[in-house]
Amino acid sequence: MPNRSTDALFQLVKSLEKSEKRNFKLFVKRNSASEDLKIIQLFDAMDKMTEYDEAVLLKKNKSISKQQLSNIKAHLYKQILSSLRIIKDEDNIDIQLHEQMDHARILYNKGLYLQSLKVLDRMKELAKAHNQLTYLQQVLFFEKKIEALFITRSMQNRADQLSVDSEEVNNQLTLVTKLSSLSLQLYSWYIQNGHARNAKDEKDLKEYMAVHLPEEAKTAKGFYERLYLYQSYCWYTFIRQDFLQYYRYTQKWVDLFDQQPAMIEVETGNYIKGMHNLMGAHFDLLNPKKLEETIEEFEKFAHHKVVVQNENNRILVFIYLYTSKINLNFLEGRFTEGLKLVPHIEEKLKEYELYLDRHRVLVFYYKIACLYFGSGNNEKAIKYLSKIINQKTSLRTDLQCYARLLHLIAHYELGNFELLEYLTKSVYRFMAKMESLSQVEEEMFKFLRHSFDIGAKALKPEFEKLLSKLKQYEGNPLETRAFAYLDVISWLESKINGVNVQDVIREKYKRRKNVLPDGE
Repeated sequence: MPNRSTDALFQLVKSLEKSEKRNFKLFVKRNSASEDLKIIQLFDAMDKMTEYDEAVLLKKNKSISKQQLSNIKAHLYKQILSSLRIIKDEDNIDIQLHEQMDHARILYNKGLYLQSLKVLDRMKELAKAHNQLTYLQQVLFFEKKIEALFITRSMQNRADQLSVDSEEVNNQLTLVTKLSSLSLQLYSWYIQNGHARNAKDEKDLKEYMAVHLPEEAKTAKGFYERLYLYQSYCWYTFIRQDFLQYYRYTQKWVDLFDQQPAMIEVETGNYIKGMHNLMGAHFDLLNPKKLEETIEEFEKFAHHKVVVQNENNRILVFIYLYTSKINLNFLEGRFTEGLKLVPHIEEKLKEYELYLDRHRVLVFYYKIACLYFGSGNNEKAIKYLSKIINQKTSLRTDLQCYARLLHLIAHYELGNFELLEYLTKSVYRFMAKMESLSQVEEEMFKFLRHSFDIGAKALKPEFEKLLSKLKQYEGNPLETRAFAYLDVISWLESKINGVNVQDVIREKYKRRKNVLPDGE
Protein backbone atom coordinates (compact mmCIF):
# COMPACT_ATOMS: atom_id res chain seq x y z
CA MET A 1 0.00 0.00 0.00
CA PRO A 2 1.39 3.46 -0.87
CA ASN A 3 3.02 5.11 2.11
CA ARG A 4 4.40 8.33 0.66
CA SER A 5 3.94 10.50 3.70
CA THR A 6 5.77 8.35 6.23
CA ASP A 7 8.78 6.81 4.44
CA ALA A 8 11.71 9.05 5.42
CA LEU A 9 14.07 7.80 2.69
CA PHE A 10 11.49 8.35 -0.06
CA GLN A 11 10.88 11.89 1.19
CA LEU A 12 14.62 12.59 1.20
CA VAL A 13 15.11 11.24 -2.35
CA LYS A 14 12.16 13.29 -3.64
CA SER A 15 13.52 16.45 -2.00
CA LEU A 16 16.78 16.33 -4.00
CA GLU A 17 17.42 18.70 -6.89
CA LYS A 18 19.07 17.53 -10.14
CA SER A 19 22.52 18.78 -9.14
CA GLU A 20 22.24 17.04 -5.76
CA LYS A 21 21.25 13.75 -7.41
CA ARG A 22 24.21 13.99 -9.78
CA ASN A 23 26.55 14.79 -6.89
CA PHE A 24 25.22 11.80 -4.90
CA LYS A 25 25.98 9.33 -7.71
CA LEU A 26 29.48 10.74 -8.19
CA PHE A 27 30.06 10.55 -4.43
CA VAL A 28 28.97 6.91 -4.18
CA LYS A 29 30.89 5.74 -7.24
CA ARG A 30 34.02 7.58 -6.11
CA ASN A 31 33.87 5.81 -2.75
CA SER A 32 33.14 2.33 -4.08
CA ALA A 33 35.02 -0.27 -6.10
CA SER A 34 31.88 -1.45 -7.87
CA GLU A 35 29.65 0.73 -10.02
CA ASP A 36 26.77 -1.74 -9.83
CA LEU A 37 25.83 -0.86 -6.27
CA LYS A 38 22.51 -1.87 -4.80
CA ILE A 39 22.07 1.50 -3.11
CA ILE A 40 22.21 3.21 -6.54
CA GLN A 41 19.65 0.70 -7.86
CA LEU A 42 17.41 1.50 -4.91
CA PHE A 43 18.00 5.23 -5.38
CA ASP A 44 17.05 5.10 -9.08
CA ALA A 45 13.99 2.98 -8.33
CA MET A 46 12.73 5.41 -5.68
CA ASP A 47 13.49 8.42 -7.84
CA LYS A 48 11.20 7.05 -10.57
CA MET A 49 8.30 6.34 -8.20
CA THR A 50 5.51 8.86 -7.63
CA GLU A 51 4.24 7.03 -4.53
CA TYR A 52 6.28 4.81 -2.22
CA ASP A 53 5.06 1.24 -2.52
CA GLU A 54 7.36 -1.42 -1.07
CA ALA A 55 5.71 -4.36 -2.83
CA VAL A 56 6.05 -2.69 -6.24
CA LEU A 57 9.64 -1.70 -5.43
CA LEU A 58 10.70 -5.28 -4.63
CA LYS A 59 8.82 -6.69 -7.62
CA LYS A 60 10.65 -4.41 -10.07
CA ASN A 61 14.08 -4.85 -8.42
CA LYS A 62 14.63 -8.60 -8.11
CA SER A 63 18.26 -8.19 -7.02
CA ILE A 64 17.10 -6.64 -3.74
CA SER A 65 15.51 -9.11 -1.34
CA LYS A 66 12.95 -8.16 1.30
CA GLN A 67 15.41 -9.18 4.03
CA GLN A 68 18.09 -6.83 2.62
CA LEU A 69 15.81 -3.86 2.03
CA SER A 70 15.88 -2.38 5.53
CA ASN A 71 19.71 -2.34 5.71
CA ILE A 72 20.12 -1.02 2.16
CA LYS A 73 17.62 1.78 2.86
CA ALA A 74 19.50 2.78 6.03
CA HIS A 75 22.81 2.78 4.15
CA LEU A 76 21.35 4.80 1.26
CA TYR A 77 19.89 7.37 3.67
CA LYS A 78 23.29 7.84 5.33
CA GLN A 79 25.12 8.12 2.00
CA ILE A 80 22.72 10.77 0.67
CA LEU A 81 23.27 12.89 3.79
CA SER A 82 27.05 12.43 3.47
CA SER A 83 26.97 13.54 -0.17
CA LEU A 84 24.92 16.61 0.73
CA ARG A 85 27.33 17.47 3.52
CA ILE A 86 30.28 17.89 1.15
CA ILE A 87 28.40 20.41 -1.02
CA LYS A 88 29.49 23.52 0.84
CA ASP A 89 27.21 26.50 1.19
CA GLU A 90 29.74 29.28 1.64
CA ASP A 91 27.05 31.72 2.82
CA ASN A 92 25.80 29.43 5.58
CA ILE A 93 27.07 30.84 8.85
CA ASP A 94 26.58 27.53 10.71
CA ILE A 95 28.79 25.68 8.24
CA GLN A 96 31.46 28.40 8.37
CA LEU A 97 31.57 28.40 12.17
CA HIS A 98 31.49 24.60 12.35
CA GLU A 99 34.40 24.40 9.91
CA GLN A 100 36.45 26.93 11.92
CA MET A 101 35.82 24.96 15.12
CA ASP A 102 37.04 21.81 13.34
CA HIS A 103 40.22 23.66 12.31
CA ALA A 104 40.77 24.90 15.87
CA ARG A 105 40.45 21.35 17.23
CA ILE A 106 42.87 19.96 14.63
CA LEU A 107 45.47 22.61 15.54
CA TYR A 108 44.90 21.92 19.24
CA ASN A 109 45.44 18.18 18.75
CA LYS A 110 48.70 19.01 16.94
CA GLY A 111 49.88 20.94 20.00
CA LEU A 112 49.70 24.29 18.12
CA TYR A 113 47.82 26.09 20.89
CA LEU A 114 48.53 29.67 19.87
CA GLN A 115 47.42 28.94 16.29
CA SER A 116 44.28 27.27 17.65
CA LEU A 117 43.54 30.36 19.77
CA LYS A 118 43.93 32.61 16.72
CA VAL A 119 41.34 30.56 14.83
CA LEU A 120 39.03 30.69 17.85
CA ASP A 121 39.49 34.47 18.03
CA ARG A 122 38.39 34.84 14.38
CA MET A 123 35.52 32.48 15.05
CA LYS A 124 34.48 34.55 18.06
CA GLU A 125 34.24 37.74 15.97
CA LEU A 126 32.22 35.96 13.27
CA ALA A 127 29.86 34.48 15.87
CA LYS A 128 29.36 37.89 17.52
CA ALA A 129 28.67 39.57 14.17
CA HIS A 130 25.89 37.05 13.49
CA ASN A 131 24.53 36.73 17.06
CA GLN A 132 25.48 33.04 17.25
CA LEU A 133 25.47 32.62 21.02
CA THR A 134 25.80 28.83 21.12
CA TYR A 135 28.97 28.94 18.97
CA LEU A 136 30.27 31.80 21.11
CA GLN A 137 29.72 29.62 24.16
CA GLN A 138 31.67 26.77 22.52
CA VAL A 139 34.56 29.10 21.67
CA LEU A 140 34.78 30.43 25.23
CA PHE A 141 34.62 26.90 26.66
CA PHE A 142 37.45 25.77 24.37
CA GLU A 143 39.53 28.88 25.14
CA LYS A 144 39.18 28.24 28.88
CA LYS A 145 40.22 24.63 28.34
CA ILE A 146 43.40 25.67 26.51
CA GLU A 147 44.26 28.35 29.09
CA ALA A 148 43.65 25.95 31.99
CA LEU A 149 45.89 23.22 30.57
CA PHE A 150 48.69 25.25 29.02
CA ILE A 151 50.54 28.48 29.72
CA THR A 152 50.00 30.39 26.47
CA ARG A 153 50.74 33.95 27.71
CA SER A 154 48.30 35.01 24.98
CA MET A 155 46.86 37.90 26.95
CA GLN A 156 47.10 39.54 30.35
CA ASN A 157 44.11 39.11 32.68
CA ARG A 158 42.95 36.32 30.38
CA ALA A 159 41.18 34.38 33.12
CA ASP A 160 39.16 37.38 34.28
CA GLN A 161 38.08 38.32 30.76
CA LEU A 162 37.08 34.76 29.83
CA SER A 163 35.05 34.45 33.04
CA VAL A 164 33.20 37.73 32.40
CA ASP A 165 32.52 36.83 28.74
CA SER A 166 31.29 33.34 29.68
CA GLU A 167 28.94 34.72 32.34
CA GLU A 168 27.50 37.25 29.89
CA VAL A 169 26.92 34.67 27.13
CA ASN A 170 25.38 32.19 29.59
CA ASN A 171 22.96 34.86 30.86
CA GLN A 172 21.98 35.73 27.30
CA LEU A 173 21.42 32.07 26.41
CA THR A 174 19.31 31.55 29.55
CA LEU A 175 17.07 34.48 28.59
CA VAL A 176 16.85 33.32 24.96
CA THR A 177 15.83 29.84 26.17
CA LYS A 178 13.08 31.22 28.43
CA LEU A 179 11.68 33.55 25.77
CA SER A 180 11.84 31.00 22.94
CA SER A 181 9.97 28.51 25.16
CA LEU A 182 7.34 31.14 25.99
CA SER A 183 6.90 31.98 22.30
CA LEU A 184 6.59 28.30 21.38
CA GLN A 185 4.02 27.59 24.12
CA LEU A 186 1.84 30.53 23.08
CA TYR A 187 2.05 29.51 19.41
CA SER A 188 1.16 25.94 20.37
CA TRP A 189 -1.89 27.25 22.26
CA TYR A 190 -3.03 29.06 19.12
CA ILE A 191 -2.49 26.05 16.85
CA GLN A 192 -4.56 23.88 19.22
CA ASN A 193 -7.34 26.36 20.00
CA GLY A 194 -7.26 29.37 17.69
CA HIS A 195 -8.30 32.69 19.18
CA ALA A 196 -9.43 33.13 22.79
CA ARG A 197 -12.98 31.78 23.04
CA ASN A 198 -14.24 33.25 26.27
CA ALA A 199 -13.37 35.14 29.48
CA LYS A 200 -11.72 32.03 30.93
CA ASP A 201 -9.29 31.80 27.99
CA GLU A 202 -8.48 35.50 28.42
CA LYS A 203 -7.81 35.04 32.13
CA ASP A 204 -5.67 31.91 31.61
CA LEU A 205 -3.56 33.64 28.94
CA LYS A 206 -2.94 36.73 31.07
CA GLU A 207 -1.90 34.60 34.03
CA TYR A 208 0.36 32.41 31.88
CA MET A 209 2.08 35.48 30.41
CA ALA A 210 2.54 37.08 33.84
CA VAL A 211 4.16 33.93 35.26
CA HIS A 212 6.41 33.01 32.32
CA LEU A 213 7.59 36.38 30.96
CA PRO A 214 11.05 36.96 32.54
CA GLU A 215 11.50 40.32 34.27
CA GLU A 216 14.87 40.85 32.56
CA ALA A 217 13.22 40.57 29.12
CA LYS A 218 12.06 44.20 29.38
CA THR A 219 15.65 45.44 29.03
CA ALA A 220 16.82 42.82 26.50
CA LYS A 221 19.16 44.19 23.83
CA GLY A 222 20.44 41.12 21.96
CA PHE A 223 18.98 40.08 18.60
CA TYR A 224 17.56 36.72 19.69
CA GLU A 225 16.24 37.97 23.04
CA ARG A 226 14.28 40.71 21.28
CA LEU A 227 13.19 38.38 18.45
CA TYR A 228 11.60 35.88 20.84
CA LEU A 229 10.20 38.66 23.04
CA TYR A 230 8.41 40.21 20.04
CA GLN A 231 7.24 36.77 18.91
CA SER A 232 5.80 36.05 22.36
CA TYR A 233 3.86 39.30 22.37
CA CYS A 234 2.72 38.66 18.79
CA TRP A 235 1.09 35.34 19.67
CA TYR A 236 -0.28 36.73 22.94
CA THR A 237 -1.95 39.76 21.32
CA PHE A 238 -3.11 37.77 18.29
CA ILE A 239 -4.79 35.08 20.38
CA ARG A 240 -6.54 37.83 22.35
CA GLN A 241 -7.45 39.57 19.05
CA ASP A 242 -5.83 42.81 20.11
CA PHE A 243 -4.94 43.46 16.48
CA LEU A 244 -3.44 46.93 16.95
CA GLN A 245 -0.87 45.62 19.45
CA TYR A 246 -0.39 42.57 17.24
CA TYR A 247 0.54 44.89 14.36
CA ARG A 248 2.95 46.88 16.55
CA TYR A 249 4.87 43.79 17.64
CA THR A 250 4.98 42.24 14.16
CA GLN A 251 6.42 45.53 12.88
CA LYS A 252 9.07 45.42 15.65
CA TRP A 253 9.83 41.83 14.60
CA VAL A 254 10.43 42.84 10.95
CA ASP A 255 12.27 46.05 11.95
CA LEU A 256 14.76 43.89 13.86
CA PHE A 257 15.86 42.35 10.55
CA ASP A 258 15.91 45.76 8.82
CA GLN A 259 18.32 46.94 11.53
CA GLN A 260 20.55 43.87 11.06
CA PRO A 261 20.15 42.80 7.38
CA ALA A 262 22.86 40.11 7.69
CA MET A 263 20.49 38.17 9.97
CA ILE A 264 18.00 37.68 7.11
CA GLU A 265 20.29 34.99 5.66
CA VAL A 266 20.99 33.50 9.10
CA GLU A 267 17.35 33.40 10.27
CA THR A 268 15.48 33.35 6.95
CA GLY A 269 12.57 31.31 8.32
CA ASN A 270 11.98 33.79 11.13
CA TYR A 271 12.14 36.74 8.71
CA ILE A 272 9.59 35.06 6.43
CA LYS A 273 7.32 34.33 9.39
CA GLY A 274 7.62 37.94 10.55
CA MET A 275 6.61 39.26 7.12
CA HIS A 276 3.69 36.81 7.09
CA ASN A 277 2.48 38.10 10.45
CA LEU A 278 2.89 41.72 9.34
CA MET A 279 0.73 41.05 6.27
CA GLY A 280 -1.77 39.27 8.52
CA ALA A 281 -1.86 42.29 10.86
CA HIS A 282 -2.66 44.64 7.95
CA PHE A 283 -5.48 42.25 6.98
CA ASP A 284 -6.88 42.13 10.52
CA LEU A 285 -6.80 45.93 10.71
CA LEU A 286 -8.64 46.19 7.35
CA ASN A 287 -5.75 48.06 5.72
CA PRO A 288 -5.59 46.92 2.06
CA LYS A 289 -3.15 49.68 1.04
CA LYS A 290 -0.51 48.61 3.56
CA LEU A 291 -1.21 44.94 2.86
CA GLU A 292 -0.66 45.46 -0.87
CA GLU A 293 2.61 47.35 -0.23
CA THR A 294 3.92 44.59 2.06
CA ILE A 295 2.90 41.89 -0.45
CA GLU A 296 4.93 43.71 -3.14
CA GLU A 297 7.94 43.87 -0.81
CA PHE A 298 7.57 40.18 0.04
CA GLU A 299 7.25 39.24 -3.64
CA LYS A 300 10.57 40.99 -4.36
CA PHE A 301 12.15 39.04 -1.51
CA ALA A 302 10.85 35.82 -3.12
CA HIS A 303 13.50 36.28 -5.85
CA HIS A 304 16.36 36.59 -3.35
CA LYS A 305 18.89 33.75 -3.66
CA VAL A 306 18.27 32.72 -0.04
CA VAL A 307 14.73 31.78 -1.17
CA VAL A 308 15.41 30.58 -4.71
CA GLN A 309 18.21 28.21 -3.61
CA ASN A 310 16.42 26.76 -0.59
CA GLU A 311 13.42 24.43 -0.92
CA ASN A 312 12.14 25.08 2.60
CA ASN A 313 12.20 28.86 2.10
CA ARG A 314 10.48 28.57 -1.30
CA ILE A 315 7.65 26.58 0.28
CA LEU A 316 7.20 29.03 3.16
CA VAL A 317 7.18 32.01 0.79
CA PHE A 318 4.54 30.31 -1.38
CA ILE A 319 2.29 29.61 1.62
CA TYR A 320 2.46 33.10 3.08
CA LEU A 321 2.45 35.02 -0.21
CA TYR A 322 -0.70 33.33 -1.52
CA THR A 323 -2.44 33.45 1.85
CA SER A 324 -1.94 37.23 1.80
CA LYS A 325 -3.01 37.56 -1.83
CA ILE A 326 -6.29 35.83 -0.98
CA ASN A 327 -6.68 38.10 2.06
CA LEU A 328 -6.22 41.19 -0.13
CA ASN A 329 -9.02 39.94 -2.38
CA PHE A 330 -11.21 39.47 0.70
CA LEU A 331 -10.61 43.06 1.86
CA GLU A 332 -11.35 44.52 -1.56
CA GLY A 333 -14.41 42.34 -2.19
CA ARG A 334 -12.81 40.74 -5.28
CA PHE A 335 -13.77 37.14 -4.54
CA THR A 336 -14.33 36.11 -8.18
CA GLU A 337 -11.00 37.70 -9.12
CA GLY A 338 -9.36 35.81 -6.24
CA LEU A 339 -10.54 32.49 -7.66
CA LYS A 340 -7.96 32.92 -10.44
CA LEU A 341 -5.32 32.11 -7.81
CA VAL A 342 -6.87 28.72 -6.99
CA PRO A 343 -5.42 26.59 -9.87
CA HIS A 344 -1.86 27.71 -9.05
CA ILE A 345 -2.42 27.11 -5.33
CA GLU A 346 -3.81 23.61 -6.02
CA GLU A 347 -0.81 22.85 -8.26
CA LYS A 348 1.66 23.95 -5.55
CA LEU A 349 -0.22 22.08 -2.80
CA LYS A 350 0.21 18.94 -4.89
CA GLU A 351 3.89 19.68 -5.63
CA TYR A 352 4.70 20.37 -1.97
CA GLU A 353 2.43 17.78 -0.35
CA LEU A 354 5.41 15.90 1.09
CA TYR A 355 6.44 18.94 3.12
CA LEU A 356 3.21 20.72 4.04
CA ASP A 357 1.66 20.04 7.42
CA ARG A 358 -2.09 19.47 7.63
CA HIS A 359 -2.75 22.74 9.43
CA ARG A 360 -1.45 24.89 6.55
CA VAL A 361 -3.41 22.92 3.97
CA LEU A 362 -6.64 23.26 5.99
CA VAL A 363 -6.19 27.04 6.20
CA PHE A 364 -5.87 27.18 2.39
CA TYR A 365 -9.02 25.06 1.99
CA TYR A 366 -10.97 27.39 4.28
CA LYS A 367 -9.82 30.50 2.43
CA ILE A 368 -10.60 28.95 -0.97
CA ALA A 369 -14.05 27.95 0.34
CA CYS A 370 -14.62 31.57 1.43
CA LEU A 371 -13.67 32.79 -2.06
CA TYR A 372 -16.28 30.50 -3.61
CA PHE A 373 -18.90 31.36 -0.98
CA GLY A 374 -18.34 35.11 -1.40
CA SER A 375 -18.65 34.86 -5.18
CA GLY A 376 -21.92 32.89 -4.89
CA ASN A 377 -20.63 29.40 -5.81
CA ASN A 378 -21.90 27.46 -2.79
CA GLU A 379 -21.40 23.99 -4.31
CA LYS A 380 -17.65 24.61 -4.65
CA ALA A 381 -17.52 26.15 -1.18
CA ILE A 382 -19.09 22.97 0.26
CA LYS A 383 -16.51 20.83 -1.59
CA TYR A 384 -13.57 22.58 0.11
CA LEU A 385 -15.27 22.82 3.50
CA SER A 386 -15.94 19.07 3.41
CA LYS A 387 -12.20 18.50 3.04
CA ILE A 388 -11.69 20.27 6.38
CA ILE A 389 -14.64 18.63 8.14
CA ASN A 390 -13.55 15.14 7.05
CA GLN A 391 -9.99 15.59 8.37
CA LYS A 392 -9.42 13.78 11.66
CA THR A 393 -7.24 16.29 13.49
CA SER A 394 -7.15 18.01 16.86
CA LEU A 395 -5.48 21.10 15.38
CA ARG A 396 -7.27 24.42 15.09
CA THR A 397 -10.62 23.57 16.68
CA ASP A 398 -11.77 27.06 15.73
CA LEU A 399 -11.16 26.31 12.05
CA GLN A 400 -13.13 23.07 12.36
CA CYS A 401 -15.99 24.96 14.02
CA TYR A 402 -16.23 27.73 11.43
CA ALA A 403 -15.83 25.31 8.52
CA ARG A 404 -18.92 23.52 9.82
CA LEU A 405 -20.83 26.76 10.32
CA LEU A 406 -20.00 28.04 6.81
CA HIS A 407 -20.84 24.58 5.43
CA LEU A 408 -24.25 24.87 7.10
CA ILE A 409 -24.85 28.37 5.68
CA ALA A 410 -23.80 27.24 2.17
CA HIS A 411 -26.42 24.46 2.30
CA TYR A 412 -28.93 27.07 3.54
CA GLU A 413 -28.08 29.24 0.51
CA LEU A 414 -28.68 26.26 -1.80
CA GLY A 415 -32.07 25.60 -0.20
CA ASN A 416 -31.11 22.08 0.96
CA PHE A 417 -33.73 22.24 3.71
CA GLU A 418 -33.98 18.46 4.08
CA LEU A 419 -30.37 18.52 5.39
CA LEU A 420 -30.55 21.71 7.43
CA GLU A 421 -32.30 20.47 10.55
CA TYR A 422 -29.79 17.64 10.96
CA LEU A 423 -26.80 19.89 10.11
CA THR A 424 -27.93 22.63 12.50
CA LYS A 425 -28.15 20.21 15.43
CA SER A 426 -24.86 18.56 14.48
CA VAL A 427 -22.93 21.84 14.14
CA TYR A 428 -24.45 23.25 17.32
CA ARG A 429 -23.43 20.14 19.30
CA PHE A 430 -19.90 20.25 17.85
CA MET A 431 -19.37 23.93 18.67
CA ALA A 432 -20.90 23.61 22.13
CA LYS A 433 -18.62 20.65 22.87
CA MET A 434 -15.61 22.75 21.83
CA GLU A 435 -16.81 25.60 24.06
CA SER A 436 -16.87 27.76 20.95
CA LEU A 437 -20.36 29.24 21.06
CA SER A 438 -20.31 33.02 21.26
CA GLN A 439 -23.39 35.23 21.51
CA VAL A 440 -23.19 35.93 17.77
CA GLU A 441 -23.26 32.21 16.98
CA GLU A 442 -26.11 31.56 19.44
CA GLU A 443 -28.18 34.21 17.64
CA MET A 444 -27.36 32.66 14.26
CA PHE A 445 -28.44 29.19 15.35
CA LYS A 446 -31.70 30.60 16.75
CA PHE A 447 -32.36 32.29 13.42
CA LEU A 448 -31.56 29.18 11.35
CA ARG A 449 -33.82 26.95 13.44
CA HIS A 450 -36.61 29.54 13.32
CA SER A 451 -36.29 30.16 9.57
CA PHE A 452 -37.26 26.57 8.63
CA ASP A 453 -40.87 27.44 9.40
CA ILE A 454 -40.89 30.81 7.63
CA GLY A 455 -41.80 31.27 3.98
CA ALA A 456 -39.26 32.81 1.62
CA LYS A 457 -41.22 36.09 1.37
CA ALA A 458 -41.21 36.59 5.14
CA LEU A 459 -37.47 36.00 5.50
CA LYS A 460 -36.28 39.52 4.64
CA PRO A 461 -37.68 41.12 7.84
CA GLU A 462 -36.12 38.25 9.85
CA PHE A 463 -32.74 38.91 8.23
CA GLU A 464 -33.09 42.57 9.18
CA LYS A 465 -33.91 41.68 12.80
CA LEU A 466 -30.88 39.37 13.02
CA LEU A 467 -28.63 42.02 11.46
CA SER A 468 -29.81 44.56 14.03
CA LYS A 469 -29.06 42.13 16.89
CA LEU A 470 -25.59 41.17 15.62
CA LYS A 471 -24.46 44.74 15.05
CA GLN A 472 -24.73 45.24 18.81
CA TYR A 473 -21.84 42.78 19.26
CA GLU A 474 -19.44 44.53 16.87
CA GLY A 475 -16.48 45.82 18.87
CA ASN A 476 -17.00 43.30 21.70
CA PRO A 477 -13.55 41.64 22.19
CA LEU A 478 -15.07 38.22 22.94
CA GLU A 479 -17.17 38.34 19.78
CA THR A 480 -14.39 39.45 17.42
CA ARG A 481 -13.57 35.87 16.45
CA ALA A 482 -17.02 35.27 14.94
CA PHE A 483 -16.66 38.28 12.65
CA ALA A 484 -13.01 37.49 11.81
CA TYR A 485 -13.73 33.99 10.49
CA LEU A 486 -17.10 34.63 8.91
CA ASP A 487 -18.31 38.06 7.85
CA VAL A 488 -21.85 37.42 9.06
CA ILE A 489 -22.80 41.11 8.81
CA SER A 490 -21.93 41.26 5.09
CA TRP A 491 -23.73 37.96 4.47
CA LEU A 492 -26.93 39.28 6.07
CA GLU A 493 -26.66 42.54 4.13
CA SER A 494 -26.26 40.53 0.92
CA LYS A 495 -29.44 38.56 1.73
CA ILE A 496 -31.39 41.74 2.48
CA ASN A 497 -30.21 43.47 -0.72
CA GLY A 498 -30.37 40.37 -2.93
CA VAL A 499 -26.70 40.48 -4.05
CA ASN A 500 -23.58 38.35 -3.58
CA VAL A 501 -21.45 38.79 -0.46
CA GLN A 502 -18.54 40.11 -2.54
CA ASP A 503 -20.71 42.99 -3.83
CA VAL A 504 -21.45 44.12 -0.27
CA ILE A 505 -17.79 43.90 0.79
CA ARG A 506 -16.68 45.67 -2.41
CA GLU A 507 -18.98 48.61 -1.62
CA LYS A 508 -17.65 48.79 1.94
CA TYR A 509 -14.09 48.80 0.61
CA LYS A 510 -14.87 51.67 -1.79
CA ARG A 511 -16.48 53.72 1.00
CA ARG A 512 -13.52 53.07 3.32
CA LYS A 513 -11.07 54.02 0.56
CA ASN A 514 -12.84 57.32 -0.05
CA VAL A 515 -13.06 58.19 3.65
CA LEU A 516 -9.59 57.22 4.89
CA PRO A 517 -6.51 59.28 3.97
CA ASP A 518 -3.61 57.47 2.27
CA GLY A 519 -1.66 55.07 4.43
CA GLU A 520 -4.30 54.59 7.13
